[in-house]
Amino acid sequence: MWDNAILLRNLANALLVFSMCAVLYGMAYYVTHLPGLFPLHSVRLSAAPQRVDAKKVLQVARKEIQGNFFTVDIERLRGALETLPWVRNVSIRREFPDGLGVQLEEHQALARWNDTALVNRQGEVFYATSEQMLPGFIGQDGGSAEVARQYEQFSQQLAALNLQVARIALSPRHAWQLLLSNGMVLELGREDVQQRLARFVEVYPYSLAIQKTASGRQKAEGAVAYVDLRYRNGFSVRRNANERG
Repeated sequence: MWDNAILLRNLANALLVFSMCAVLYGMAYYVTHLPGLFPLHSVRLSAAPQRVDAKKVLQVARKEIQGNFFTVDIERLRGALETLPWVRNVSIRREFPDGLGVQLEEHQALARWNDTALVNRQGEVFYATSEQMLPGFIGQDGGSAEVARQYEQFSQQLAALNLQVARIALSPRHAWQLLLSNGMVLELGREDVQQRLARFVEVYPYSLAIQKTASGRQKAEGAVAYVDLRYRNGFSVRRNANERG
């Protein structure tokens, strides 16, 4: 090996190139980490948030940003911003020479979850306060996505009757119950829930809707308060005795 001039020359050249790269890397690392160079001067929100407090975003940025344009820990800043109420996701990019661009994805509330939290349109539970009129979801931990999917399907079916779901409950035994916007409760059970609701939609206008007299007053037998659709070939009905003409 030591008698091979060509091999030794190639090895020397490789070592020289490696040494030069190491020196250049060390110089670049040193320069970019100098505290006085490349300071960050701005944090720009790509769009004005609807729910998130922009002042709180800037407060978090001031607290979490350390280092300069090249050394700032973007993952740390992203994690801190995603703890703010109504923030679902955060994207951050460097904007040369001295800024950061922040894009916030906000939660879109779909319903209230177990009266303690909210559910977004992706079926994810999050914690925030809202004055919106929202339907209620009742379910077990980890079941919010399934309840959100069923809510969308049930809502589409009930739209033909101009009715909405005011509350949807999924029991630990996986049985479904709906409270409608007219106060009626539907028991759907665990199986064939779409088919059972379709049967309700089909018969509702003819036999279950509140019947009114010619004067516009409800008939004395009262409105339907509860419908049990868990029967194979029919359903049972309970009327509200307090609804009188």
